[in-house]
Amino acid sequence: MKNYLLYLSAALVLFSCNISTTNKEGGAMPVAQYFNYGDTGVQSAGIRMIPIQTSAGVFHVWTKRFGNNPRIKVLLLHGGPATGHEYMECFESFFPKEGFEFYEYDQLGAPYSDQPTDTSLWTIPRYVDEVEQVRKAIGADSTNFYVLGNSWGGILGMEYALKYQNHMKALIVANMMASCPDYGKYAQEVLSKTMPAGVLQEIKDIEASGDYNNPRYMELLIPYFYHQHICRLAVWPEPVTRAFQHQDEAKVSKQVYTIMQGPSEFGIGGRLANWDIRDSLKYIRIPPLMIGAKYDTMDPKAMEAQSKAVQHGRYLYCPNGSHLSMWDDQQVFMNGVIRFIHDVDGGGF
Repeated sequence: MKNYLLYLSAALVLFSCNISTTNKEGGAMPVAQYFNYGDTGVQSAGIRMIPIQTSAGVFHVWTKRFGNNPRIKVLLLHGGPATGHEYMECFESFFPKEGFEFYEYDQLGAPYSDQPTDTSLWTIPRYVDEVEQVRKAIGADSTNFYVLGNSWGGILGMEYALKYQNHMKALIVANMMASCPDYGKYAQEVLSKTMPAGVLQEIKDIEASGDYNNPRYMELLIPYFYHQHICRLAVWPEPVTRAFQHQDEAKVSKQVYTIMQGPSEFGIGGRLANWDIRDSLKYIRIPPLMIGAKYDTMDPKAMEAQSKAVQHGRYLYCPNGSHLSMWDDQQVFMNGVIRFIHDVDGGGF
């Protein structure tokens, strides 16, 4: 019996050491290798606070690493601005099985990162410089660096590519048009018509009075806008509600959002109001994947046009998705993203 138990223990150890995930060639990557970050001393579950140099001093941003793959390093750029990484935790259910190394990341001002109060920091060029500093810190380069941005993260990803595409392998833009004025026009001319006339008028009246803290504002937006165009799942996933809750609780995060996006949830204002890079998309040489969705706040036809405006683009359409199609059209979204990354990595794109 004793010898049997020793044999069984040895077999279990051997089996656990050979559990594998899929690597980029479709072969087996031992789990021990995938989770070998080369850390020494105290292990931190892949979490690292990266120092960021700014004109207002040095601050730190929160990152969490998953996996070890020198050929594929994916940086996730959340929306908002300043919503935080939590609603992007769904990638944890898909990317490890593919052997992708990826990073969740709270941009400066988002809940898990430092919360400076200097409002001069909230500009696109400053955020682009931040992403470049994060890239250097995680050791990514043109052979392996994939940037995946959703919503505001898509703006940041496109702007980063225009300045630093020589440091990138590919770009993925999920649910973000290349023109904020066009997005505003789409919201007013298309999305607004999906609402009952009385509801739309009440929303407009509240916005006209500047009474954005009126509880009635969210009472109207949640069922008639958020559940139609942000995430269409009947029950929102816990990471999504947690992300919005944490942003709402963090004073600086809310300020960043208002400064950049504007106070209205139905359209866009603030410092992003006139942002438009449609004429610059032709300069993006690296492969981009543009993702649109039928029920998105962003015009899916504009997303398709963006995939044709770049030099070597691809379009992914989510027929059941909205702004968070990574959740409400998850299989289409994830399968398309994973296929794109494998195609780029394999040289077939």
